[in-house]
Parts: sequence; C-alpha cells; structure tokens
Amino acid sequence: MSRVRAVLPPALLGLVVVALVVSGIRPYDRLTWLLETVWVIVGIPVLLLTWRRFPLSTLLCCLLAVHALILIVGGHHSYARTPVGDWARDVFDLSRNPYDRLGHFAQGFVPAVLVREILVRRSPLRGSRWLAPLVVCACLAFSAFFEMIEWWAAVAGGSAADDFLATQGDVWDTQWDMFLALVGAVTSLALLSRLHDRELPPPAPADPAAGRGARVAWSAGPSVRQPGPPA
Repeated sequence: MSRVRAVLPPALLGLVVVALVVSGIRPYDRLTWLLETVWVIVGIPVLLLTWRRFPLSTLLCCLLAVHALILIVGGHHSYARTPVGDWARDVFDLSRNPYDRLGHFAQGFVPAVLVREILVRRSPLRGSRWLAPLVVCACLAFSAFFEMIEWWAAVAGGSAADDFLATQGDVWDTQWDMFLALVGAVTSLALLSRLHDRELPPPAPADPAAGRGARVAWSAGPSVRQPGPPA
C-alpha cells in the first residue's frame, strides 16, 4: 500500500469531521443544517463499518470529501445565503445565489463514481456498454428521490422548510436540480472513467477448472434416462 493511499483517506475523514463539527456551531438555521448534513452524518459511520470489506478508491475518497464539504457549507449558511454563492452572483451578475446549482451538479458528479465503483467491483458489468447508462440512471433516480424529500419537507414544515428548499422564487427549481444532476453524472463519467479504472483492482481471474466443468456440462446437455430392458 502506498504512503498516499495509507494517509489520505484518514486525513480526508478528519477534515470532514472537523468541518462538520464547526458547521454545527451557530448555523443559520438548525433544522436546515441537520437536513443538509444528514447525508454526511449517516455516511461517515457507514463508510467506517464497510471499509474492511469494501475500501474505496483514492479518487472516490477525494470526491466524497469534496461533496461532504459542499453539503456542510450549505447546511451552515443555507444554500441561498452562502458567501461564495453571493460572490458568484455579484461577479457574474446573476439573478440568484447559484450555490445550490453547484450542490446539485455535485449530486450527480460524485455519486456517479460511487455507483460506478460498486457496479464494477460487485457486478458483472465491468467493461459492459451498459455500465455508463445504468450509472446515469442511478444518479437520476437518487436526484428524483431527493426532490421528493424536499417535497415531503415542504408539506411537513411549510414555510419553515424554505431555507432547505432554496428555490429562491424559481418555479423551475426542481427541474433545474435534476437536470444539473444529469449533467454532473455524464460529465463525471466522461472525465474520470479512465482514471477510475486505473485505480480499481483488476478483475479476479476465472477458475479454469470451473470453466471446463461448465463447458462439459453444457456440451453434455440434459441427461436423458435410457429405458431399461423389458421385464
């Protein structure tokens, strides 16, 4: 194991945990902070519990850390009030704070690599032409599920959920969110697939004995009971 591989994941985990704790100190709205960062709060224990059986690639660790920081910053300030989003709005003369657009682009960009890694390592789809379309479909499904969560939050919380929704008066906000997740997933696959493949372990070699046995069974065909001698 290389030194970078040994040191980087724990360092990224420490950075995310520190950022999460700091973000929980006097956030703009406590409920919004919880709703935005719950993925990080749940994801860290899941990652630790599954690491021995399914250690993630270095590329995926870096992407998950960046995504977690995006969620943490959005949770602390609320997406419509992040300072970096206000800066981008003023510099580019935009009509709204665009930080939530970045968040939904990342919602497709990062999970695309996560889903791809799971499918490559735990399914027969490695090298298949169906791998990329199924990854994109999975990312779109998650984006649609997140939009339903926002809908349920709006029904349950009313105006109290406005900061979590971060629509900023845009009637097409839901469609924009899912479209940006789609763009993020496609962009991620186009830019990172080759790099990702180089980081993934090679496929396990097939068992020659098992293969010969399967070929013999296939060539033999179904067994047919021969009639016995007449009584």
